[in-house]
Amino acid sequence: MYVSVVLFTADLRLHDHPPLRAALDGAREVVPLFVHDRGVTETGFAASNRLAFLADCLGDLDAGLRERGGRLVVRSGDVVTQVCRVAAEAEADEVHLAADVSAYAQAREQRLRRALEADGRRLHVHDTVTCAVAPGTVTPAASDHFAVFTPYFRRWSAQGLRGVLGAPRSVRVPEGIASEGLPSRAALPGVSRGLAAGGEQEARKRLASWLRTDIAGYADRHDDLAGDATSRLSPHLHFGTLSPVELVHRVRGLGGPGAEAFVRQLAWRDFHRQVLAARPAAAGADYRTRHDRWRTLETAREDVEAWREGRTGYPVVDAAMRQLRHEGWMHNRGRLLTASFLTKTLYVDWRVGARYFLELLVDGDVANNQLNWQWVAGTGTDTRPHRVLNPVAQGKRYDPDGTYVRRWVEELRGVEGRTVHEPWKLRGPERAAAGAYPDPIIELADGLARFKRARGRD
Repeated sequence: MYVSVVLFTADLRLHDHPPLRAALDGAREVVPLFVHDRGVTETGFAASNRLAFLADCLGDLDAGLRERGGRLVVRSGDVVTQVCRVAAEAEADEVHLAADVSAYAQAREQRLRRALEADGRRLHVHDTVTCAVAPGTVTPAASDHFAVFTPYFRRWSAQGLRGVLGAPRSVRVPEGIASEGLPSRAALPGVSRGLAAGGEQEARKRLASWLRTDIAGYADRHDDLAGDATSRLSPHLHFGTLSPVELVHRVRGLGGPGAEAFVRQLAWRDFHRQVLAARPAAAGADYRTRHDRWRTLETAREDVEAWREGRTGYPVVDAAMRQLRHEGWMHNRGRLLTASFLTKTLYVDWRVGARYFLELLVDGDVANNQLNWQWVAGTGTDTRPHRVLNPVAQGKRYDPDGTYVRRWVEELRGVEGRTVHEPWKLRGPERAAAGAYPDPIIELADGLARFKRARGRD
């Protein structure tokens, strides 16, 4: 009988947790450990919204462990140093950890393995904790990863998934292992006012409600901006308060077009993870260069500020950007529209937009965020890299009566119907009702012409 350490990272749950289950199998005692990673803070990735959601998650995880006789041990600093220190204090024989795909996470894992082995301890890294199908499990014949989603999805769909593990009934933690206090979102500045609550219990309640009421219509309604019919589970997947494996099993068990469409979105998440695992540089460099001469933050500062603040003069773009600031979250269709507007209409470097999203998004995930931005910018895996989304046409299609725009753009709440998508065409009292809403910062035709010239397609 021995002691194990479980290092929680982006897997802040007790249900379907392979590292925790493996640690408990045969171990006399287990130390559930979370380390506030100094390296993450220094890179600027520790944004207020994610820290607030993380605080909720850690509090909930600690509560769940205490119900089972255990507790969460929290430390701060360099992860490798702190894990080795806790392992020594507990006289642990091994450490269990979920696999991750970013270059930072992979380098951290390698450092941790070397340090533990030098102390005579073992590191066990577990796949399919933060994804349903692990990177590298399915590959094409001539490459180490799939570069196009559709063939990946066919192979992903045919892949068998492991079974779902139950939450442990009891967890025994060694005495005398010191812990810092749990963080609180109330102490954090700059948190979005409408930020959702985090934690495994909140995630499971949200999932149960959504499966009961909304998934049947997901295929038809997931692009409906005003209907808000998406699952809103992305923050819980990012922090691991829900298991992707369990989610796929439960959704597939329901069947129907809505379930099929949602499982496809989960496959997109795994697709991006296998791309980043194979090409870590894609977090900051073009996956497929188009030799763009992007406008930078310095050369396009006024346009970028208007985009960030939701005052571009294109209502659906501005509504989505204001939703982001208020909730720390944005509807997926809104993400596509705002990213296309910045990169294709304003011709601003995708990294400028990706960086701003990571400053606010509670589900800000390196793989999904960076590779979705590249998909829209045409430097990623999109097979139609030069497509441009027209914000007026998209607004009329996905917010046909303007409800979403009026919800988020206060200046336009007095404008009725679909005319809200083209306020510059209003006259008389209707124009007066639009108040101080700005005129467009660019004509769409001018932006399209510039983009075509830059890509050599004029």
